[in-house]
Amino acid sequence: MYQQLINNFVSNELLPGNYAEDALKFFLPLLKNIEKLLKQKKLESRNFVFDFPMLGIQGGQGTGKSTMATLLTLLLRSKGIRVAQLSLDDFYLSKTDRLDLAKNVHPLLSSRGVPGTHNTQLMGETLDRLQHLRVGENLVLPSFDKSQDDLTEQAFLPEVEGPIDLIILEGWFVGLCPESESALHSPINDLEANEDSDCNWRIYVNQKLATEYQELFQHISLLVTLQAPDFKQIIHWRTLQENKLKARSAENIDGIMDLRELKRFVQHFERLTRHGLATMPSTADITYQLDSNHRIIAGSIDPS
Repeated sequence: MYQQLINNFVSNELLPGNYAEDALKFFLPLLKNIEKLLKQKKLESRNFVFDFPMLGIQGGQGTGKSTMATLLTLLLRSKGIRVAQLSLDDFYLSKTDRLDLAKNVHPLLSSRGVPGTHNTQLMGETLDRLQHLRVGENLVLPSFDKSQDDLTEQAFLPEVEGPIDLIILEGWFVGLCPESESALHSPINDLEANEDSDCNWRIYVNQKLATEYQELFQHISLLVTLQAPDFKQIIHWRTLQENKLKARSAENIDGIMDLRELKRFVQHFERLTRHGLATMPSTADITYQLDSNHRIIAGSIDPS
């Protein structure tokens, strides 16, 4: 049953045929882990916060987090497991709110992406409401329109019907721990050197990650990371993402970036992306190592 669903998914999403091979080899064992988690309602050595589990999927931009989350949701629902699929991106602050942050805190916060540019209060409320949804109750989920760089219009927001058995939350820094304060002092790219010379933006972002986001990440009961070969590869994949977004959108859409804008944009993510590449394999429960062609070349499960 799974194989046919995976083959159909690969065809509908226009994915390469070898994606099905990797999914069968690596994701089916993950499904068994999830099903075991659903039965146990907890993981060894972790306090279970919600009445049901949450799967976290982390990886740099373009690593395939949303594709993986969508496939897992499809497969789990085929077995009658009720899944709510969320992304950190769904909770970006509006353009107006980010402009207020840029004015009152730091100009770099006008750009979406880093910790501090999400509505973490809404995220917490959404997670709480999902766990309490009853039979027949619906919840409208947040969404963000990247082509407009702003919140999705109310009429196009997705809904989920309760009750829910599992939340899947994916995002480029899901489950990531903050950096040490000493690591923030030296800029790692031109953006930090020229536009954050006093380190205030880096400090603000790191403090947000250390507080509001850790409060949310504590709900994750199983954490998966998609490990790119290096940051250079992530830049390449992010560029491909922008090209696909441009192809799907009308011309002259505000949120679509040209190459110059994109090169500057990814520098906002570089510090924490590199931090994630260095630290996530030792903190995630499951690590999938990717090659430059998006193939999973190794998968490891934390025995703890």
